[in-house]
Amino acid sequence: MLKRLSVVFLLALLAALPANSWAQKGKIKIAVQAPLSGEQAALGEHIKLGAQLAVEESLKAFQALGYELVLVPQDDQAKPEVGVANARNMVADPEILVIIGHFNSGVALPASEVYKDAMLAMISPANTATEITDRGYPNVNRVCGRDDVQGPVGARFASQELKAKSVYIIHDKTLYGQGVADNFRMEAKKLGMNVMGFEGTEERANFSPLINPLKAKNPALVYFGGIYHQGGLLLKQLREKGVTAKFMGPDGLDSAEMAKIAGSSVVGSYYTSVAGPPDAYPETAAFAKKYKQRFNKDVEAFGLYGYDATMVGIKAMEQWLKANPNKKPTRTDISTAVRNIKGFKGVTGPIEFDNKGDPVKAKYFVLQFDKQAYPGKVVKVIEQQAPAAPAKKS
Repeated sequence: MLKRLSVVFLLALLAALPANSWAQKGKIKIAVQAPLSGEQAALGEHIKLGAQLAVEESLKAFQALGYELVLVPQDDQAKPEVGVANARNMVADPEILVIIGHFNSGVALPASEVYKDAMLAMISPANTATEITDRGYPNVNRVCGRDDVQGPVGARFASQELKAKSVYIIHDKTLYGQGVADNFRMEAKKLGMNVMGFEGTEERANFSPLINPLKAKNPALVYFGGIYHQGGLLLKQLREKGVTAKFMGPDGLDSAEMAKIAGSSVVGSYYTSVAGPPDAYPETAAFAKKYKQRFNKDVEAFGLYGYDATMVGIKAMEQWLKANPNKKPTRTDISTAVRNIKGFKGVTGPIEFDNKGDPVKAKYFVLQFDKQAYPGKVVKVIEQQAPAAPAKKS
């Protein structure tokens, strides 16, 4: 009799609770792909931690809707073949409804072909190559700006603010590095700058074969399109060999590792970024404190963007689930919800997407390492709409 009463009491208690507080509908997973090992792990780690914080803050909201929210980190090692293999594994898991990534455009481009075929919503915190969104895929989005704006922003600053009449351009031969360098070059030529060289290199240790002919031409500016692990060493060796030209690069240099690798040579150098430092945004002081308390490290720019990219996906899913309480979302449902998100305000500002997945407006920053410390000092901010998609050939 006592056992029967216990069962009756338990059933009565469950009936008194809101249905979705105990009747779990399953898991919803968010994957994040970034380089978590290797030379670029410092930037990838911040993207992952930003995503992790967003998921941790949203667990209760999803539990109230009947779902367990889970983060699935993936290390793409900054290698296209690894990113594609990971993408296939993620697509095979029906519980994954959003992918946050990548850091490298050269990884994102082939991996996104896999996501597109499965209509898995991709939200990039960092991919700036124009091709990412210009293909017009309905599931591919980014919360950051583009190289065909970032490159020209750097060139205009070099010409108009630094008064540089000549430039020698070096890039890392990747989709990202060569792409932003080429966009810089095109704008520099329009502005009348003398482009003395445009060289690609995969060198990791000795840049002397590049520096010697560069030094002989005596450019006013050296522009490097690539990532900090090459850029920092290139800058250090330029200074060791007596090259006094001003130095500039894109957001691949936007890391504390740039200052560590270049050492005192970093002082005075410039970089552009689609992600401003924490103090560039009015909403970030509380977030930076929360991030430091959670992970015991200072947030960097792409930690902010990793958080916002994840929160865009989370809020889109949350809105869809509230509007469709008795349905389980498909990947197409979530891809549509992400593309159409309105009224979202992240720590980096308001975010909504145009019809090809670019942010309607994006900020571009020019920063200078005014001392041997990260981040650099913001010297210029430009807010600009994404260019229209190129006309498709008939």
